[in-house]
This record gives sequence, structure tokens and C-alpha cells, in this order.
Amino acid sequence: MFGDSLLAGLLTLFDGLIFLAQAASPVDEPPPWYLTFTIILAVVVPLAFRRKYPITAAWIILLVSIPHSALELGVSGLAAACIALYTLVAYVGRKPALLYTAANIVINAVQLFFQTDSTGTLLIGFIVGVLSMALCWALGEFVGARRAYQAEVEQRLALLEVERDHQARMAVAAERARIARELHDVVAHAVSVIVVQADGAAYAVRSQPELAERAVQTISSTGREALTELRRLLGVLRSEEAAGERTPLPGTQSLAELAERVRAVGLPVRLEIVGNVDDLPAGVGLGVYRIVQEALTNSLKHAGAGTNAVVRVERSGDTVCLDIHDDGQPAARSLVGVSGGNGLIGMRERALVFGGSLDAGPRPGGGWQVTARLPLAAD
Repeated sequence: MFGDSLLAGLLTLFDGLIFLAQAASPVDEPPPWYLTFTIILAVVVPLAFRRKYPITAAWIILLVSIPHSALELGVSGLAAACIALYTLVAYVGRKPALLYTAANIVINAVQLFFQTDSTGTLLIGFIVGVLSMALCWALGEFVGARRAYQAEVEQRLALLEVERDHQARMAVAAERARIARELHDVVAHAVSVIVVQADGAAYAVRSQPELAERAVQTISSTGREALTELRRLLGVLRSEEAAGERTPLPGTQSLAELAERVRAVGLPVRLEIVGNVDDLPAGVGLGVYRIVQEALTNSLKHAGAGTNAVVRVERSGDTVCLDIHDDGQPAARSLVGVSGGNGLIGMRERALVFGGSLDAGPRPGGGWQVTARLPLAAD
């Protein structure tokens, strides 16, 4: 805002110098100073707020530029209108900018027609105005494209970081699953040996005490080895992230935090919760959270820039209904269902675990929709 305020101040100073030059000239009689500076300030002050309120500032400038041009108070009216056009193209869009350009050209043409007697002067003034706006439009297109590209790059980088962390967690989970299988094999083997030796010791304790003693010693050594192996494998499982894994698993109470994280990445999300979902069973709450998380992740990946998402969680009796949809590009999202990715499969499996159902596909009005039904009690 400081730069815009400085720009408005420079235009005010420039028109003020023109007014002083007219006042010092014996030929031209300028309007009263209070009227002059009121109109000048009214046409340049909106420039200080052009980024925050671009449309409002642009139309205020256009309206005030009419008396500014009629009284011939300087060049700040045309300059402010051109800057406002650039702002609309770069920060709002082409449609409001095109409407603003048409209104500007019509007003300037009418003013030039009534204020200019010479056809050549009228034509030159019209051409200068059109070329000025064309230059500002081109500059706005360039800056707008750069801003959109930068926003897209930032969103993709954030998404890549999320995917990288997700892949790392998947790799850790896979490794721990392998360790768990090894742990199962070690313990199962040790327990089997202990059981066999214990049965043999019980059978030979009276008739062959030496054999029973050796069996007990085998039981003791096998138990110690199993305990040592068990401690070693548990030490691997208790990594440096073990403290974080002791935190409670996410559930419906974590949906607001999930929506906030997704908004920070670049996808506007509106969360709607109907009914009491805070006392759901832990497994159902976790399933709801994971389905919403995966659906929003798919929206981030495939929906494209400018997408909005809505998450609705409703508890009705003994059923929890989910509706997650976005208004993304249909062409980009139509491949999700046939790509063979694990996201949709995982969501459907989570729903089936609780005896529920899940459907996903394009919305009739555009975008993508995921609906799920999770019963709270087994049918």
C-alpha cells in the first residue's frame, strides 16, 4: 500500500504543478483551487486501495475522471484510469476489465467530441487514449500470468512436500510391517521350542531327571534368546518418532485442523458438520478422517487452480454420511477413477471395513464428488 500511496502522491503533485502554472498564466483562468484539488484528490486517492478493492477503486476513478477531464485539470485522470485498468486485468480478470475498458473508451470519446473542435485533435486524443489502455492491458496480462504461474508453482511445491512426507510414512509403515512379521516368526519359533521342551521335561522329570534338566536348560536359553531378540526388534520399532506416534489417532475432532492444513496448501475448503460426531467409535472416526483426507488430497492433485471444495459430515441415527465434492476441471478429474491409483481403493476399503459403501465420480454440474455411508453398528 505504501507504493500505491506514493504513486497517488506523485500524480497529485504533478497536477498541482499544472494548476500553479495555469494560475500564473495571464491567458488561462483555472477553476477555484479548492474545487481543483478536491477533484484531483478524488481521482488519485482510490489508487492507494486499488489492490484491496480493485473494482470499486476503478469505477470511482472513472466517474471522477469525467469532471477532471472536463475542467482540464491535468493528466492524473487518464493515468489513474490506465492504472486501474492494469489492476483489473492483473488481479481480477478479463471480463470486468473489458467492461471497464468499453466504458472508458465511450466516456473519453464523448468528452473529446464535445471539448474538441478540430477533427485531427479529436482523432489524436482518441488514439492516444486507446493506445494507453492497450499498453496497460498488455502489462496487466503479463503481470497476471506471472502471478498465476508463481501461485501454481508454490501450490505444486507444497503438494510435492506433502506427497514426499506421505511416501516416507508409507515406507516406514511397510518396513515396520516387515519387522512385525519377523517378530511374529521369532516369537512363534521360540514359544514352539519352549512348549516342546516343557512337554518333554514333564514326561521325563521322574524317569530321566538328567534329560528333564537338559530340557529345562534349553527352555531357559531359548527364552533368553527370544527375549533378547524381542527387545532388539522392539528397539527398532521405537524410532525417534515414537513419541509422536503415541499421540491419539485422528478422528472427527481433527477435521477442522485437516481443513485448515488443506487451505494453507492452496485449496479453499468449507467444512459442514451436522449432528453430534464427537462420540463416534474410534474406528469409525478414524475412517471418516482418512476418507476426507484422501478425497481432499485427490482434489489438490487433480482439480487445478481456482478450485473450491466442500466437506459435509452428517450423523443421522446410527449412520454417518460423508459428502466431499469440488468444482474442479472435469477433464482433469475424469481420469482419477480409471487411473488405477490406490487412493480410491483405500477409501472404498475403509468404508467396507465398517459395512458401509462409497461412491466416487464426476458431478453433473462439474467437478468431482465422493459420497460414503458408514453404519455405526453392524447390520
